[in-house]
Amino acid sequence: MADCIRVPLLLIFMCSLPLFHPSRADNNGLAKARPNAANPQNQPGGAGQAAMNVGAAERNLGAGASAQRKRSAGWKLSDEAVCRDDLTRLCSKESWNNNLELLVCLQDKKEDTEIAPDCNHLLWNYKYNLTTDPKLESVAVEVCRSTISEIKECAAEELGKGYLVSCLVDHRSNISDYQCNQYITKMATIVFSDYRLLCGFMDKCREDIDALRCGSISTGEKDIHSQGEVIACLEKGLVREAEEQPGAHPIKDECKKSIMRVAELSSDDFHLDRYLYFACREDRERFCANTLAGEGRVYKCLFNHKFEEAMSERCREALTTRQKLIAQDYKVSYSLAKACKSDLRKYRCSMDSGMPRAREARLSYLLLCLESAVHRGRVVSGECQGEMMDYRRMLMEDFSLSPEIVLHCRSEIEGHCSGLHRKGRTLHCLMRVGRGDMGAIDTNCQRALQNLIQEADPGADYRIDRALNEACESVIQTACKHIRNGDPMILSCLMEHLYTDKMVEDCEHRLLELQYFIARDWKLDPILFKKCQGDAARLCHTQGWNETSEMMPPGAIFSCLYRHAYRSVEQGRRLSRDCKVEVHRILHQRALDVKLDPELQRRCMTDLGKWCSEKTEAGQELECLQDHLEDLVSDCRNVVGNLTELESEDIQIEALLMRACEPVIQAYCHEVADNQIDSGDLMECLAQNKHQKEMNDKCSVGVTHFQLIQIKDFRFSYKFKTACKEDVLKLCPNIKKKVDVVICLSTTVRNDTLQDAKEQRVSVKCRKQLRVEEVEMSEDIRLEPELYESCKQDISHLCQNVAFGNAQVIECLKENKRQLTQRCHQKIFKLQEVEMVDPELDYQLMRVCKHMIRRFCTESEGKNVLQCLKQNKNSEMMDPKCKQMITKRQITQNTDYRLNPVLRKACKADIPKFCQPILNKATADSELEGQVIACLKLKYADQRLSSDCEDQIRVILQESALDYRLDPQLQIYCTQEISRLCPEEAAAQEQTGQVEECLKLNLLKIKKEDCKKEVLNMLKESKADIFVDPVLHTACALDIKHHCAAIPPGRGRQMSCLMETLQDKRVRLQPECKKRLQDRIDMWSFAAKVAPAEGFSDLAMQVMTSPSKNYILTMIGASVALLFLMGLLCGRITKRVTQELKDR
Repeated sequence: MADCIRVPLLLIFMCSLPLFHPSRADNNGLAKARPNAANPQNQPGGAGQAAMNVGAAERNLGAGASAQRKRSAGWKLSDEAVCRDDLTRLCSKESWNNNLELLVCLQDKKEDTEIAPDCNHLLWNYKYNLTTDPKLESVAVEVCRSTISEIKECAAEELGKGYLVSCLVDHRSNISDYQCNQYITKMATIVFSDYRLLCGFMDKCREDIDALRCGSISTGEKDIHSQGEVIACLEKGLVREAEEQPGAHPIKDECKKSIMRVAELSSDDFHLDRYLYFACREDRERFCANTLAGEGRVYKCLFNHKFEEAMSERCREALTTRQKLIAQDYKVSYSLAKACKSDLRKYRCSMDSGMPRAREARLSYLLLCLESAVHRGRVVSGECQGEMMDYRRMLMEDFSLSPEIVLHCRSEIEGHCSGLHRKGRTLHCLMRVGRGDMGAIDTNCQRALQNLIQEADPGADYRIDRALNEACESVIQTACKHIRNGDPMILSCLMEHLYTDKMVEDCEHRLLELQYFIARDWKLDPILFKKCQGDAARLCHTQGWNETSEMMPPGAIFSCLYRHAYRSVEQGRRLSRDCKVEVHRILHQRALDVKLDPELQRRCMTDLGKWCSEKTEAGQELECLQDHLEDLVSDCRNVVGNLTELESEDIQIEALLMRACEPVIQAYCHEVADNQIDSGDLMECLAQNKHQKEMNDKCSVGVTHFQLIQIKDFRFSYKFKTACKEDVLKLCPNIKKKVDVVICLSTTVRNDTLQDAKEQRVSVKCRKQLRVEEVEMSEDIRLEPELYESCKQDISHLCQNVAFGNAQVIECLKENKRQLTQRCHQKIFKLQEVEMVDPELDYQLMRVCKHMIRRFCTESEGKNVLQCLKQNKNSEMMDPKCKQMITKRQITQNTDYRLNPVLRKACKADIPKFCQPILNKATADSELEGQVIACLKLKYADQRLSSDCEDQIRVILQESALDYRLDPQLQIYCTQEISRLCPEEAAAQEQTGQVEECLKLNLLKIKKEDCKKEVLNMLKESKADIFVDPVLHTACALDIKHHCAAIPPGRGRQMSCLMETLQDKRVRLQPECKKRLQDRIDMWSFAAKVAPAEGFSDLAMQVMTSPSKNYILTMIGASVALLFLMGLLCGRITKRVTQELKDR
């Protein structure tokens, strides 16, 4: 056997090294040294034949060392004078009879200077001779007989060449026999005390030791008993090379293997890592005094306390170096290699022939392989999972254990994260940089962070992330205490409480930093992966947990699942129910922060900086992008559009909005909110209840914002899109904006209705949803962009203190209609025209009169609601606020016949017949200020209207007779006169005709001719129908019942009846009626003088209503008879004269 390597990695063994020949034997007591492997009396387990063999070996070693001092008994180290003082000072008396115990005692001293140089040299020669004599195998054969037979590799070793002990040291983890284990452990302690005792190590690493200046390799130059610093120096050089640090020396492959093998073989007992042992001896006593040595327990204990304040820097540095070696080769961790050995073999984690052995041994590869097995539902032993948990936490605590991060994130660390090394703070700082919160990050650094998060997999157990665990401990204890500690749902619970009162700021930052990277790889959410891995494989062609595909990168998998959850029509392409629930959960979480949506952030980075740089509050960035939807670049606009479309289907994705709206949801929308499939119902419910007392500002603003976004594209209203998609394609193609689509469809419905079309072109389901959208848009002027833009200036001037919503701004503009700019005035007129045709679109009317509609108009169609309310306006049960609102609408209707659809229909033939000159002057989008209705009133007085039109004008006259405000012409011409002559009557809260009566009584005092004319018209109209004179009708109601009950109302018939009764001396009227009637006669007489008849019909009316009607009619009849007789007489004379002329 030419070399010491008996297995693929370097085997450490004790063999003869010709380089080391004692050069100062005579001077330094080498001749006296008769090394004894163990004292027969005190060797643990060394009784019987084994002890005799050890003694024999010692004598043989001593014989080789000096022939002058032969003893019949075994040689003792305690007998040597050069070491007597050191032994007395440093080692207990009980150990003096056991050479190995004394050797361990002396070589474990912290400082080399504690031991005399001559004693140091004696110890070196003793260990050298002890580890190079093949005859020592006889001791191993006796002590480890049963073990050798169990270990095939050791049983096959040829005896007599020194390889057996090396083999046993290499396989000591598999030695179960106590005596053999103790013996080999002692031998390993001797071997690891000096790198020069490691067979082949010096030959393979000589050049690297020199190049790195790691120390002397000559016994004469540095004769000390421990050179663990040399190994530590080489290990640090190996780490620097892995991290590609500037000036790093490339270590030869053979030396690399030797270094890693030394680290591996020293992994079970921290005493064997001499540099770490001396660096951490005091820290071991401080933190791990009760931890038994062996099986890597002390290492793990020290690792757990690495970032304690009391930990010495030297020990922390040594521990970090060892952790970095573990990251390069998991076998350097004894406990991990042992616990996971069977699982690694079971899941073929070391069998990938297509992968370099160096990568296969890396801790990251092991973790990814075993984590993949766990995520696929395979059984991994609890002991192995516990070890994996420890090392995943270790990776998250110290970024420097990941060479890729040290290499690729160097500038980010120096620029943003220096001085934050401990407890995972640097890593979270880098995550924050990766989120874009602290500037740009290098692509390679971003990739290294993503890989580390996958390796550590903190999504599976939040406790792996120490920084997150410490920051969120209080939140978990309060908000998530119902969830088992370590459950993956803890992270989901924390996300649900993001931006709530229970969340603390530090936890919020750490959580978002971690979630940013989890969101970019669907596999890092263990619950999502568990529920959706089957669907992902079936629909998105994914591979294993730790495998990636260029065709379908990790970030694209969730997008694929989302498409099949919400967009796929084919039944076979749908997600399973469990997977869809998880996709739904992730969407809820991503809506909390725009950076949790990788696609959105990637495509909208430029637009976020351009439009939304000042939007830093939770949820503001997405709202900002939605507000600037038309301004975004194409890719960003598509992503934001798709997300908004999804929100319209399920507004519960907007977690912040849902929290704000919780009181309203519980009070009015809980049934809708409890549905697993939202389908837009919840947002519709919130919009309908936006002004309930439970509604708070945050919820109202959120709902309004979403309504404003919806008007930009009809696709953003899920229910509207679903109900009307086919109708839009057929009737309104190429129209995208929702408001334009609504106008298009509603115009189609209105035209079909007005034209009495046999079949409506808009489907029933679309008409139903269209009504919902129209009512919703009427609530806020901002939901009608064209109207809003037209009236912006007027709003700021006339309604600056009026809040949006509840149609308050629209109502303000209506009330100030005379002061509006022309453009706004036109839009408001058009709006009122639509509302009068369809009162359900009059939001204020429907809101204020909601209960009255339920009381009086349950059987009325929507288009007849206002008519019904008007008919019940004076009911004792009418709500005063509703009555006031009805009056407002009546005033509006009387300004223009086009705002009164019932009148317009009834007088369709009369208006162009009698009022054409007025129509010729009219414009399509401005009021006629009551001119047409005034025209019709005059024709009513002349009894020239059709019956249907007459009925409607009578109603208008009756209403305006009770409230002067309903007569727009009177309002225009008599405002000043009313203020001067009738201020008290005008100020009355309840108008019952007192202003009109005041004007009539003060007719002679009215100065303005136009006003006087209007009052005279009122008098004329009252002659035509007593019902339009409420004061007279009230005073004479009893007399009408007694004397004129058989006379039908209208056309002045009942008025004529009363006047005839007044002239009849046999009949006695009520005093009040008689007085009022006499006053009216006097007024009419004055009116006849002031305003003479304009035509024959007007004259006839005046005669018929005159108190001297009988006399006038008698005189007219007599005059007609006289004319007739004169005609006859004249006719006879002319006839006779004509005959006489003929006779001539």
